[in-house]
Amino acid sequence: MADKLRWGVLGNALIARKCVMPAISASKNGIVYGLATSRPGEAGPLIEEHGIALLCEDFDELLADQAVDAVYIPLPNDLHERWVIRALNAGKHVLCEKPLACRAAEAVAMADAAAQSGRFLMEAQMYRFHPRTRRIIKMVAEGAIGIPRLVRAAFCFSMSDDYLAKADNYRLNSARGGGALLDVGCYGVGVARLFLQRRVSRVQALAQSRNDSGIVLHLIGNLDFDGAALASIEASFCAGLQQTYSVIGSSGVIDLPHDAFIPWSDEVLVYQRVGGNDTAESIVVKGNDQYRLMVEHFGDCVCDGSTPLITLTDSIRTMAVLDALAESAVSGACIEVREPPGNWYARD
Repeated sequence: MADKLRWGVLGNALIARKCVMPAISASKNGIVYGLATSRPGEAGPLIEEHGIALLCEDFDELLADQAVDAVYIPLPNDLHERWVIRALNAGKHVLCEKPLACRAAEAVAMADAAAQSGRFLMEAQMYRFHPRTRRIIKMVAEGAIGIPRLVRAAFCFSMSDDYLAKADNYRLNSARGGGALLDVGCYGVGVARLFLQRRVSRVQALAQSRNDSGIVLHLIGNLDFDGAALASIEASFCAGLQQTYSVIGSSGVIDLPHDAFIPWSDEVLVYQRVGGNDTAESIVVKGNDQYRLMVEHFGDCVCDGSTPLITLTDSIRTMAVLDALAESAVSGACIEVREPPGNWYARD
């Protein structure tokens, strides 16, 4: 392997162009070596910006190139399982965009493929690497708000009626893993699990649909953490822009403002209230590029054997909760969270 991890990117998605490819180029341990896209004629600016050496029209052609060490997969959700497994079997390490899969059983198959190939696989939950998230994890672990009892999380934005009426967008196609639950609900479930640190035993969801496909566009869900804690999540394609979360403990509260998952500013805030105080303390945390920190951490795991901040067990457990919420959204019933097949779910 070269001094820096040589990355290949499967697909010319917006998240790749805007966030992840610039992060790799700015990282200490990676370069953007290759890009596979069905529209290679549009890749000129990216080739110039990142010094891309390999341009392919076919994904398999990029995977066959022995110079590629790792691939980033920002494809539609229904393509994650297929291309993650193909990349792993081709000997590549894989960073896959969230959500890792469309359902827990797919995530288990991907984890099995990673184990069999001896390659590293990680889900791209970028907010987990931001210094503010790391600060809040430390605060909660040190008892700053007592025993965590409740998490409230929301990630909502509003698509126009014209956009919602389109049939060619995978986010609005249930067969392609679309819908607000997988697209942005995965953030709420993930952050609730991160701070409550218990098994989710059952869930209940209410959802609404506003397009012909019947896909979930607007959802609220409640999570029961083995009777010891609760969480509520909101995910929507048809509500005003909001990305917030709160962690409520037995003796205090941590609140995040509007930029909880995608902070763009140089400095970010954490609001902490202790006991019965009405006034919150504002804690300023110096910002950083969470995408760059994520790809650097990925490189450290591959090259130096660092312990991953996001494990496959963590991703599989989140997918199992999302499965149960999807089932509850259809039935309206309280659904027990079932363990996926295999032994990944039992691992720590």
